[in-house]
Amino acid sequence: MKIIFICIFHLLSIFNFAQSFKNPYLIVLGTIQDAGSPHMGCQKSCCEELFKNPDASRKVVSLGIIDPLEKKYWLIDASPDFPSQCKILKSTAGFNHKETPDGIFLTHAHIGHYTGLMYLGKESMNSVDIPVYAMPRMQEFLSNNGPWSQLLKIQNIKLCKINSEEKIQLSRNISITPFLVPHRDEFSETVGYKIEGLKKTILFIPDIDKWEKWSKEMVKEIKKVDLALLDGTFYDSKEINNRNISEVPHPFVTETMDLLENEPKNEKSKIKFIHLNHTNPLLDSLSYESNILLKNGFGIAKFKEIISL
Repeated sequence: MKIIFICIFHLLSIFNFAQSFKNPYLIVLGTIQDAGSPHMGCQKSCCEELFKNPDASRKVVSLGIIDPLEKKYWLIDASPDFPSQCKILKSTAGFNHKETPDGIFLTHAHIGHYTGLMYLGKESMNSVDIPVYAMPRMQEFLSNNGPWSQLLKIQNIKLCKINSEEKIQLSRNISITPFLVPHRDEFSETVGYKIEGLKKTILFIPDIDKWEKWSKEMVKEIKKVDLALLDGTFYDSKEINNRNISEVPHPFVTETMDLLENEPKNEKSKIKFIHLNHTNPLLDSLSYESNILLKNGFGIAKFKEIISL
């Protein structure tokens, strides 16, 4: 009798799990800053053990968008972990689909956000006309510089132009809107994305210089959405003890928390930090900093985390 009960409970659990995937959702495919963790050349304790025993969950920041109703999915950013992230995206979706996304949305031209496109080239998958959505300067960069220009020449990818604040309807159930944010724009502009589903709106800003440089007021933008995945590269200034911070500007997690200090708990709980540098103590769930952050009502994005839309 006990065995029968366990079997029925197990079957109901599977059914409930499958039911939760009927509507559109996001999956966090990576939470780490561009250069990964362990970080090349790092001799600190944060990376020493990881070089010997890599952590498979430490993948560079990327976001999957899945619509089970139309059996389609998309990717935001093509990271150096692109092959495994595409496989995770397909296996999570669960429906019959080709190996590549129905489209790839790029944020900007820093190494962790577009170099995964190389795996679509003839040395690897040799894909055919994968739609890559990019802003005007980003399109120009890809078109005029090898090896990316070769992807276009032999039609591994096709570029789809996007513009700031112009909504793109991905399916009947999901739309996505790029918007400009200030960041080190050496080769391209930088955008964040607003993703709108059937029930929720999600803000995704993996990179920005400082909140005060943005043309919008961050706190007001948070109030307009249900969840915000925000740049949490560095917890505070203590991490940047060997480089000029002006070379790698990001809002410290402590600065973001201070901006929301007087907001109610329901606003603070919308924030999940992402794009964490290898030095960031938030990567250790048992750290003092992690405990303080969670105690203050904020969150940390988790690898393979599912976010309903």
